[in-house]
Amino acid sequence: MPVRPDSHDDGREGTARAHVAVGDLVRLRHRSHGFSLLPRQPVHSILTGRHASRLRGRGLNFEELRHYWQGDDIRTMDWLATARLRSPHVRVYSEERDRPVLLVVDQRLSMFFGSRGAMKSVVAAEVAALAAWRVTDSGDRVGAIVFDDTQVVEIRPQSRSRGALRILGTLARINQALSVEAHAAPNPGMLNEALQHADRLATHDWLVCLVTDAAGADAETVRLVTRLTAHNDVMTGFIYDPLEAELPDLGRVAVEEGGRQLAVDTGRGRLRRDFAEAFSSRLEAVERLSRSRTIPVLRIRTDRDPAAQIRAILGEKLSAGRRQAAAS
Repeated sequence: MPVRPDSHDDGREGTARAHVAVGDLVRLRHRSHGFSLLPRQPVHSILTGRHASRLRGRGLNFEELRHYWQGDDIRTMDWLATARLRSPHVRVYSEERDRPVLLVVDQRLSMFFGSRGAMKSVVAAEVAALAAWRVTDSGDRVGAIVFDDTQVVEIRPQSRSRGALRILGTLARINQALSVEAHAAPNPGMLNEALQHADRLATHDWLVCLVTDAAGADAETVRLVTRLTAHNDVMTGFIYDPLEAELPDLGRVAVEEGGRQLAVDTGRGRLRRDFAEAFSSRLEAVERLSRSRTIPVLRIRTDRDPAAQIRAILGEKLSAGRRQAAAS
């Protein structure tokens, strides 16, 4: 339900930012540190297999079959060749040069919602920018699928800053077009259309990062994500406003929906319960999919700094492990 940034402004600081400029996204490069999207994660990271959410890693290319040398990993032993040649032989592999990362970024009207901090659409763009810069600075290629209620824009992966800048320019342009006065109607089905694009583009051993509020997710969404996870890694940045999780009693407020302004009495307990239950159902659907498909889910709030949240989420398990090791 899109809300004007000042629809219930009571004069407090921190009213939600409605849009983001390309310069804001470019400057986030200096904050894209302290976390990694690479497959080699700390043992306590939420992105490792020990926590039921893992990254496969880059693909491996077979290089050669050679004699066993002292110190070689026994797991690389080629037992058939060893038996045939009557001497120990190992198979040598090298990592592929890079691993494409695909950002699927939601900019629909359902994301044009914010109570404080920033609109969900702004936070989604910032999360995508942080990921794009992190991937670029790690030497991998990054591409994107940016979608709203009427279009899906596909940007094929590129390396270096040029690829990231194309993504940021597209994000800023589509984000700035979001408006409650826009003629486009909310279109929940665009989530699945964007995932169809991702399924065609991400062929094998890609990392697909879905940044969305999961509005409109259904059985077809599950099917498409399942197809993606068959040959790729998928992780989700679940963007939400704290107002969605717990609607406070603000009395009568004005909201925008489908271009119409509506008066809503938030003092009604039934309304607040229904609002919270709708959010809980959406979150549970995301978590259920995460558990069944080992998809990491990063919950990102709109009223806190996205970069700090990403570092905290990806590092909290590691910090716990370090504290435990220090105490032993």
